[in-house]
Amino acid sequence: MISVLLADDQHLVRIGLRALFEASDGFAIVAEAADGLAAVAEARRTGPDVVLMDIRMPGIDGLEATRRIVADPALSGTRVLVLTTFEHDEYVFTALRSGASGFLLKNTSPPALLDAVRTVADGGALLAPSVTRTLIREFTAAAPRSPDPHPEVSRLTDREREIVALVAEGLSNHEIADRLRVSPATARTHVSRAMTKLGARDRAQLVVFAYRSGLGRL
Repeated sequence: MISVLLADDQHLVRIGLRALFEASDGFAIVAEAADGLAAVAEARRTGPDVVLMDIRMPGIDGLEATRRIVADPALSGTRVLVLTTFEHDEYVFTALRSGASGFLLKNTSPPALLDAVRTVADGGALLAPSVTRTLIREFTAAAPRSPDPHPEVSRLTDREREIVALVAEGLSNHEIADRLRVSPATARTHVSRAMTKLGARDRAQLVVFAYRSGLGRL
């Protein structure tokens, strides 16, 4: 059973999300929050597997709430999945740095949202392809790319470089497996090894390393 905390200042949005998860097997809504401070407090109280985090909320916003949750040692098992209204939301890439494990637009289909929560709860990370390109463009515009690649990029095998480039396109392990005609387990292993070699905290950070090192395509 995946425990979920809903953090969104719009009551109707929370009602819709609760109805979706309660009608689906394998999920339990443990709390709701209408602002960032409440999201942090409820996360500390309930220790959910996943927090569905809106960005624009009163009090502290979803970015600061994400930062506090990720930084709390007591919540090391809690993952944050950001739901944003706009593909070009300038705050999303900041959430990447804050430790969010995934990004989806609010017009994502219900099945895709459920799959995303499962992915994040399972220790993976998810970046919607359209959001990935926006994130990286904003990242490189706000912080010029380093002239040198990641210091450990030379440790990657050719296959791992290829895998990292596909991760940077926003592909899931299953999509990478289909593209390369390998098993999902093999794709997952390559992604994990690349993350370990580069010291990436999660898949989202791996995307940033990929573009800084010239492995991603804008």
